[in-house]
Amino acid sequence: MTRYSLEDEPSNLDEMPLMMSEEGFENDESDYQTLPRARVHQRRRGLGWFLLGGWKVLCGSCCDCLARVCRRKKELKARTVWLGCPEKCEEKYPKNAIKNQKYNIFTFVPGVLYQQFKFFLNLYFLVVACSQFVPSLKIGYLYTYWAPLAFVLAVTMVREAVDEVRRYQRDKEMNSQLYSKLTVRAKTQVKSSDIQVGDLIIVDKNQRIPADMIFLRTSEKNGSCFIRTDQLDGETDWKLKVAVGCTQRLPAVGDLFSISAYVYAQRPQLDIHSFEGNFTREDTDPQVRESLNIENTLWASTVVASGTVIGVVIYTGKETRSVLNTSNAKNKFGLLDLELNRLTKALFLAQVVLSVVMVAVQGFVGPWFRNLFRFVVLFSYIIPISLRVNLDMGKSAYGWMIMKDENIPGTVVRTSTIPEELGRLVYLLTDKTGTLTQNEMVFKRLHLGTVSYGTDTMDEIQNHIVQSYAQVTSQPSNGAGAGGSTPSRKTQTPGPKVRKSVSSRIHEAVKAIALCHNVTPVYESHAIVNGETESAEADQDFSDDNRTYQASSPDEVELVRWTQSVGLTLVNRDLTSLQLRTPSGQTLSFHILQIFPFTSESKRMGIIVREESTGDIAFYMKGADVAMASIVQYNDWLEEECGNMAREGLRTLVVAKKSLSEEQYQDFENRYNQAKLSVHDRGLKVAAVVESLEREMELLCLTGVEDQLQADVRPTLELLRNAGIKIWMLTGDKLETATCIAKSSHLVSRTQDIHVFKPISSRGEAHLELNAFRRKHDCALVISGDSLEVCLRYYEHEFVELACQCPAVVCCRCSPTQKAQIVTLLKQHTDNRTCAIGDGGNDVSMIQAADCGIGIEGKEGKQASLAADFSITQFKHIGRLLMVHGRNSYKRSAALGQFVMHRGMIISTMQAVFSSVFYFASVPLYQGFLMVGYATMYTMFPVFSLVLDQDVKPEMALLYPELYKDLTKGRSLSFKTFLIWVLISVYQGGILMYGALVLFEAEFVHVVAISFTALVLTELLMVALTIRTWHWLMVVAEFFSLGCYLASLAFLNEYFGIGRVSFGSFLDLSFITTWPFLWKVSAITLVSCLPLYIIKYLKRKFSPPSYSKLSS
Repeated sequence: MTRYSLEDEPSNLDEMPLMMSEEGFENDESDYQTLPRARVHQRRRGLGWFLLGGWKVLCGSCCDCLARVCRRKKELKARTVWLGCPEKCEEKYPKNAIKNQKYNIFTFVPGVLYQQFKFFLNLYFLVVACSQFVPSLKIGYLYTYWAPLAFVLAVTMVREAVDEVRRYQRDKEMNSQLYSKLTVRAKTQVKSSDIQVGDLIIVDKNQRIPADMIFLRTSEKNGSCFIRTDQLDGETDWKLKVAVGCTQRLPAVGDLFSISAYVYAQRPQLDIHSFEGNFTREDTDPQVRESLNIENTLWASTVVASGTVIGVVIYTGKETRSVLNTSNAKNKFGLLDLELNRLTKALFLAQVVLSVVMVAVQGFVGPWFRNLFRFVVLFSYIIPISLRVNLDMGKSAYGWMIMKDENIPGTVVRTSTIPEELGRLVYLLTDKTGTLTQNEMVFKRLHLGTVSYGTDTMDEIQNHIVQSYAQVTSQPSNGAGAGGSTPSRKTQTPGPKVRKSVSSRIHEAVKAIALCHNVTPVYESHAIVNGETESAEADQDFSDDNRTYQASSPDEVELVRWTQSVGLTLVNRDLTSLQLRTPSGQTLSFHILQIFPFTSESKRMGIIVREESTGDIAFYMKGADVAMASIVQYNDWLEEECGNMAREGLRTLVVAKKSLSEEQYQDFENRYNQAKLSVHDRGLKVAAVVESLEREMELLCLTGVEDQLQADVRPTLELLRNAGIKIWMLTGDKLETATCIAKSSHLVSRTQDIHVFKPISSRGEAHLELNAFRRKHDCALVISGDSLEVCLRYYEHEFVELACQCPAVVCCRCSPTQKAQIVTLLKQHTDNRTCAIGDGGNDVSMIQAADCGIGIEGKEGKQASLAADFSITQFKHIGRLLMVHGRNSYKRSAALGQFVMHRGMIISTMQAVFSSVFYFASVPLYQGFLMVGYATMYTMFPVFSLVLDQDVKPEMALLYPELYKDLTKGRSLSFKTFLIWVLISVYQGGILMYGALVLFEAEFVHVVAISFTALVLTELLMVALTIRTWHWLMVVAEFFSLGCYLASLAFLNEYFGIGRVSFGSFLDLSFITTWPFLWKVSAITLVSCLPLYIIKYLKRKFSPPSYSKLSS
């Protein structure tokens, strides 16, 4: 009753706290009044909000609006498609071309420039560089401002252009694939991009399906074919598709044009698992109408696995399921870049304030506005352009180091702009099939209730099977030799109460497993080699080596392979019969009377077969223990054993049997056919008839199959968990399978409870279910895609907040779009960095949506690894990638960025001191050449050598993953560390300039040489102070830079005057070599650096960082 009343009053739910239990009202701090909170955030929008970044949000939304108006999407509609008549289409449909490029010829330059100047840093340099064209503002040479800026832009443009050309080539290759198109006259070849809605296309075996089609005909006799969908939904098992009956029955392919028929298809949508439509043939009386569902569709990007198929195209290009489910690639920016961007804004503010102070002290005399701008340009070195150059080069260096790491071979860095992100991750969203598991099943356990067989005792089963069939064949009486089957009933002891022998129970169980499935044996014909198609039948060898099994589930294939290994082999199957071969080589034939396929609701599949030799009818069924427990006869072991197997991470199936008499079956068949013809509630009626059979079935056995995990998945997941990373598993697979893998991979630890979120469809149900989940503590969450969608529709904020508190989350039956949606939600609600890892085409959206996407080159093709930022070959490599390379990249970039800023601030402080001494004249202290030299030759190599620094050895980082938790707090680059560097810069700049002025009053003209020499030495010593682990290249860089500086002192001495050599004096070599010069420079340098060395020593001694305790 509550459920309906809740649904009737959705308005009341908004005011209700999402809590209905007593204990929740007692502890207020955990109470769940979060609905209003989401709204409060939106209200606080005043002038402050506008100045702090609101203007950007507003501009962005205006641009989005404009873009939306320009590219207004055409509304997607349902359609009627005539077979082979594209010209009859009422509307114009999109071109069937694949396009993954970000830019075209016209938008490339503006697009790249916009992406660059969106950053405050670059925009600032552009303005400063442009100001140098105004004569009254000109301070140095033009090249000192434009050369570094041009260099940064050139590097970026080249990088983007290369990426764009690669994308273009990949698209072109896909679009120019040739397909056969049927026309009234003959077959013609047509490019993939030229296919239209209504075309009849022929797709051969192992060829990609170019557009969404309805399956009309196949070369396979049974009117069905298998397709591989791994690039669409990530599952490697093959899907069975059925041709439209009306067109499959036509005598020849050409007859498709002699009939007048059309397909009515629903409007294009995201859901890859459903489709509704009709097929109508008009030229017969009465009209032939067939309903179409997902089994009659062939979606684009899937691959035909058997036979040749003919289909009519219904959706093309942007309207295909695969394109609708992929998101556009976005440019990714690392968190570090955004943090540095914020710091540069703070520096810019300081620079303006400093300039205003300078002009104010002058007393705003004369053209003070011009002077103010000159000061701003003078102090422009506070924000060094070399920051971007150094960081970009650093990123490339980290990428190179990752690719050269021998411990993670085959790793490729595809996005070189975000290696630091690897060190800041909080959420890892992973796919299951092919990422955590190999999707290779292995039969592990057969349990008969009293006896259990494992991998080491399978030979016993084989012996039992050989014996039981040997008994049958050695009974020539009754003429049973012809088709020897089960030891015939007459030989068994009469009366149901007597327990069967173990041998006969094993025999029954193995036979049931060999019969109850949807597996088809496929034989490759070798006739093509000789070029003689006639001998195909003769040449098609039915040997065990040439046989492969195909089914829509890898579990089923493994069960049939196992029965083959113990002696009972499936050799042939079509829609109405199947044949088994016994160990002695005899063939048993069975007639298939009915098949009840597996559905996610029923969680079981059944089959009714008649044995041709004896005429016995048997109903076999297998399914999940939840579904089968109520169907089989009472027993005391099933539940317990299922629990034991699940804890071992095995997938369990319960197998049962019921013998039917001819009368029982005929009665069932009549009722079943009647139910299938009913118009109303057909599904319910059919299910009811089948359920009448599913009573008191004989429990035969319980099977356990293991989905093998990828190498070292368990230790890797444990490592990541210890590092404070929360792991979410998003999979398209079934709920039971997903839960099973979550346990076996130790994604959910053994002590943890699992809360399975009940299927919900309305707001009231979601409300109640979320409350139930709220009361659980420290338990993993398992939720299906449908329930998730309902939760997100009504209680997005609450659901995400609850889910984020879970140690692990498993989402099953997720569509590709849902995976991406979950990533986006986590980014919006938690402000933490997310990483997505997957290996199939269905993971691309998720990988592109995450802050950092990792693709695995797996069985499912290269699509994910090509779309990802980083591509690895095995899941276990992710541990080293994050703990070692992520840590190093972030720590190094943070140190490098702050050091480059320090280098700019120190020289600006000196400029400020110099100007204030010389009556606040806006005259540069150092020549343009010296400034360029300072940022490049004299200090670049030692500063850049910080990219080789490391605080913790790789072995330590992997041994103590807890160290990673510190990185996610972002303490290496924060306003606190930045302020410390500002204080250091101000102190050192002041000391250097004042020291030079105080000590050299007599030789005042030598101030430039003195202060600049001390400055270069200070910088080299500061690099040495910052380094934590020395590398030989660092030492080389220090001495090389010092050598360069001394050489330029000797040969370029005319640059060491003051201003534009306006004081008319040049530096004489004799002065540099005098003792006073040397001791005074040393004294200034010592005063500027020694205190910092002392402070560092004391800090190391009294409050060492956590990692230094480990390394000692």
